[in-house]
Amino acid sequence: MPSEKHLDHGARIAFHHMKGKGPGVMFLGGFKSDMEGTKALALQNMCMKHGRSFTRFDYSGHGQSSGRFEDCTMSDWLADTLGILDQVTDGPQILVGSSMGGWLALLAARARPERVKGLVLIAPAPDFTERLMWQTFSDEIRATIIRTGRYEQPSEYSDEPYVITRSLIEDGRRHLMLDDPIPITAAVRILHGQKDVDVPWRMSLELVDRLESHDVKATFIKSGDHRLSTDADIAQLGSTLQELWA
Repeated sequence: MPSEKHLDHGARIAFHHMKGKGPGVMFLGGFKSDMEGTKALALQNMCMKHGRSFTRFDYSGHGQSSGRFEDCTMSDWLADTLGILDQVTDGPQILVGSSMGGWLALLAARARPERVKGLVLIAPAPDFTERLMWQTFSDEIRATIIRTGRYEQPSEYSDEPYVITRSLIEDGRRHLMLDDPIPITAAVRILHGQKDVDVPWRMSLELVDRLESHDVKATFIKSGDHRLSTDADIAQLGSTLQELWA
């Protein structure tokens, strides 16, 4: 059973934390994903093997944490991330962010530069609420969101649709990053599949240009999809993470 942390903003966050040597590793999952996914568990096994501290958790409205998904926004999920970083982990951390978790890892690194030793971003999706949702929606879908406050978007990953709310879109605009230099100086490693149909891999090239860090490397997997969860992908993730352990 996971542990639980009641955070200052009212969320009850479910998490698993494994003590070990630093720098620790903290996994940030994707949009409507949870901490029981392939990458989260593979990272836990890697950290256990190497005696590293490791933390995984569910955002509000995800998995075993409190709240309804459709009531949450990027601000809520960032507060969850910072709360777990501040109250559960100790010392320098390497944040491993997948998809939306990549955006949250960037936001957390900007907010807590003294705590973040490095970032490993898997198909990172900064600004996705604007670039990959609002800007790609038809006029009809935008009108529906404005009029009703929500749109149910079919998902290929679940039988249930993603509920995209007006609050999610509007709040996302408070956290946009790709229009300006990103003041992060920690080491950054990016892994992105070139067959990713959810987050275009060229967004990672734009992210590289925006980051102020001089220690940035991007690896593009020609046959890789959005999830990057095959055995080969997990092996690549492991070797990338170990670069930052040194």
